[in-house]
Amino acid sequence: MFMIVMTLSLVIVAISTLLYVYRLVKGPTTPDRVIALDAIGINLIAITAIISIVLSSSAFVEVILLLGILAFIGTVAFSKFLEKGEIIKYDRNQ
Repeated sequence: MFMIVMTLSLVIVAISTLLYVYRLVKGPTTPDRVIALDAIGINLIAITAIISIVLSSSAFVEVILLLGILAFIGTVAFSKFLEKGEIIKYDRNQ
């Protein structure tokens, strides 16, 4: 029963990821694409967590943390780029 539930949840998260990839490609606006990219990162974390539970291994905890940090940094960078048009300011006159 446990493996059936884990397999079903893995399939549901994978389908959700595919739908987010569609939104990433076809998204009508750039903020929609940024949100889809962040959601794909969250789904990758969920897939890694499900695989970690199925394999009864804690070795994937570092991978989950790394994916979370990268997803957060990517979302912040894209948001700053959308707001100001640049991520890092290279003005040497200040």
